Amino acid sequence: MILSKSRRVHWLGSCALLMGSALAQAQTESVLVKRAAELREAPGEASRSVAPLAARTPVTRSGARQGAWIQVRTAEGASGWVHMFDVAPASSAAAPSAGANALRGLTSFFNKGSAQGGATTATSTVGIRGLGAEDLARAQPNMAAVAQADTLRMDADQARQFASAAALGSRPVDALPAPAPMQNAGPTGNNNN
Repeated sequence: MILSKSRRVHWLGSCALLMGSALAQAQTESVLVKRAAELREAPGEASRSVAPLAARTPVTRSGARQGAWIQVRTAEGASGWVHMFDVAPASSAAAPSAGANALRGLTSFFNKGSAQGGATTATSTVGIRGLGAEDLARAQPNMAAVAQADTLRMDADQARQFASAAALGSRPVDALPAPAPMQNAGPTGNNNN
């Protein structure tokens, strides 16, 4: 479908308005705490607890997020951070699943040694959309993990010894072809110049 420039601008403007209103609504979303959790002063398991949150406690999500941690406010007015795996939309009364509980433990595993590392409580997931620009700008190296990776480093001779002991052989691998240049595609995938 080919759109004129004015129709594309109108279409993009309409999409922006719809996304903006959905974002504003999501920023003050009512959610339920799925299981007993701690309202934290700052994002991370190591942060000081502000208050305990009982299972099925209604809280209001403010929209602020740092990694897998979201800022919420209780009905009593206490504000703090909870792991997004510990909450669910108020309309959802589903019990946490075992598979979802494993995901929270997995995220805590990767945060060991960082400011967010520490004790782990099995919980369920609501999903993480990935890192935002702010998350990347604030990222700090986990020096303990770097030191651990350094202890696992091997040089070429050690790698050859391992390959020999494991009866591995070498194979020539052709280089991948250079990717084709990207074209300016419109929202429908067509080239609308």
